[in-house]
Amino acid sequence: MTTVQNDPRIAGLEVYRVGGAVRDRLLGWPVYDNDWVVVGATPEVMLQRGFKPVGRDFPVFLHPDSAEEYALARTERKAGHGYAGFQVIASPEVTLEDDLLRRDLTINAIAEAPDGTLIDPFHGQQDIQARRLRHVSPAFSEDPLRVLRTARFLARYQPLDFAIAPETLALMAEVSTSGEMAFLAAERVWQETAKALGEAAPASYFVALEDCGASTTWWPELSGDALRTGIAAMTPALERDALAHGDWRYALMASPLSEAQRDSLAQRLRLPNAVAALARHVALTQTMLAGSRAPSAVADWLERLDAWRKPGQVDAQLMLVGELAPAQLETLQAAWQAARQVSPQTLMAEGYRGAALGAALKERRRLAIAEALG
Repeated sequence: MTTVQNDPRIAGLEVYRVGGAVRDRLLGWPVYDNDWVVVGATPEVMLQRGFKPVGRDFPVFLHPDSAEEYALARTERKAGHGYAGFQVIASPEVTLEDDLLRRDLTINAIAEAPDGTLIDPFHGQQDIQARRLRHVSPAFSEDPLRVLRTARFLARYQPLDFAIAPETLALMAEVSTSGEMAFLAAERVWQETAKALGEAAPASYFVALEDCGASTTWWPELSGDALRTGIAAMTPALERDALAHGDWRYALMASPLSEAQRDSLAQRLRLPNAVAALARHVALTQTMLAGSRAPSAVADWLERLDAWRKPGQVDAQLMLVGELAPAQLETLQAAWQAARQVSPQTLMAEGYRGAALGAALKERRRLAIAEALG
């Protein structure tokens, strides 16, 4: 950390690297971002040194040159429901151990001094060696978001044989049955879920949340047999780079659900429109692939994808077909191109107007698809 030691803007301050950068370095993972905690300072000191304030709820500052985050050491006191229901206390009297004590998991509660010395009061290094996700203190139960975060860390590190400590899973179950999960904002739940879906073992996230009872609040549709079916449907996205994005993984996982169930999930989680639409489209494609491949079924598939106004949606689904059922791709591509060649202008020149034009257009497209399908 020579850059910190030689930085005149923090000269004389008690500064430590904390959180994910320390954890991932100990795991041998690349470190891209650093977070820092400053002990014994005030906002005025940080401003005088040119740092830019960005924290709304607690004092966080951006370094004017590196743009890395420097947070004043702080502690928290529960003052309401949900992850936002805390009173934050940041003062020069807050110690480094106080700051580490408020963190969620022991592997995230390790600090590194400028000379490389590790400060690890809650034995996070032992838990890294034991491949264990363990809470720092009983205060874990005060923040329901930590239930989701712990499951998300499992989705990231499960391939390294990490597991949630039994006592932490018990605490997660306690939070899940307390009613606190319902006070989380839907957008924040989806944010954590989207991150988990992008990790190496996203199924672990949903399994852990079902094990502790958290799934009943936010995705009851994906529980029991439905969860196992959804995980199986998501498996191709874990094996193919083209489907690696979390949106595809969610869409595949939700594809076995009924339309009503998918809509309920989308509304409860306040999914981004693009994610909800992709889930609908993937379900349509899965149904079409499992069907008889009659011209009317392919035409209906294109119609429900809004193919004529949004051809990109068809192209995306054809990419999915190429991954899931490559033997059918060429034929469906030919059917799509044939249907696109049917011109409304040609039909209008033949005298079709109004409802008759729409009916004729639909029938000509079906005939073109039939010919392409052979």
